[in-house]
Amino acid sequence: MSLSESFDTIVSTRRAVRKFHETDYNPDAVTQSLRRAQLAPSSSNMQLWEFYRVSKSEDLAELSTICMGQNTTATAKEAIVVVARPDLWRKRADANQENVKRVHGDRPGFRGQSALAYYGNLVPKLYNNDFLGIRGLIKKIYVTYVGWKKPMVREVTGGDIRIVVHKSAALAAQTFMLSMVAEGHDTCPVEGFDSVRLKRFLNLPAKAEVNMVITCGKRIPEGIYGERFRVPASEVVFNK
Repeated sequence: MSLSESFDTIVSTRRAVRKFHETDYNPDAVTQSLRRAQLAPSSSNMQLWEFYRVSKSEDLAELSTICMGQNTTATAKEAIVVVARPDLWRKRADANQENVKRVHGDRPGFRGQSALAYYGNLVPKLYNNDFLGIRGLIKKIYVTYVGWKKPMVREVTGGDIRIVVHKSAALAAQTFMLSMVAEGHDTCPVEGFDSVRLKRFLNLPAKAEVNMVITCGKRIPEGIYGERFRVPASEVVFNK
């Protein structure tokens, strides 16, 4: 089987599973899938994500309550809470700078110098935002002015960066879910939860944001709610 055929099988097999097998489960599938999730692409390689494994029965029960007792959380053998961490931008930027120095040495060439400048100058300008949004407003005015003359990235406010971080976290979440299929297991992405209680449950800092909850296990037939439905490609795929 070719790689494309294998991937097609994985994508076609993945479903949002609402009920899981009571006993058939291997936690090593989650371990391997989290390792692969960390290989997912992220904006500027900032990797502003965290993954919290919830596996103890009492913790799963509390998590299910926070998720309003949905079938998928009530029967899950384990759950992964994907958390976006825009507040860790400085730590991640420093880590990327150290990696550039490791790769390019003490006297980096043009590519290395550009990367160091990117993480040392541009990233702080993008990610360093104040509570009132004043920096974001100033940046927005600047890029609007420059954008009259040439193409310019317009998403520069704190709210814009927050969306960027969540998009990267979602890429990691999808990588995790596809990997779980490859491991012979199933998942369900959950957005129906009380975010305040969930942050308290995980003891997250104020600036951390829950991206999604992913339940894990092995499906049973009644765990799939009907045949898959997708709108026609003609409604979502366009040629310019």
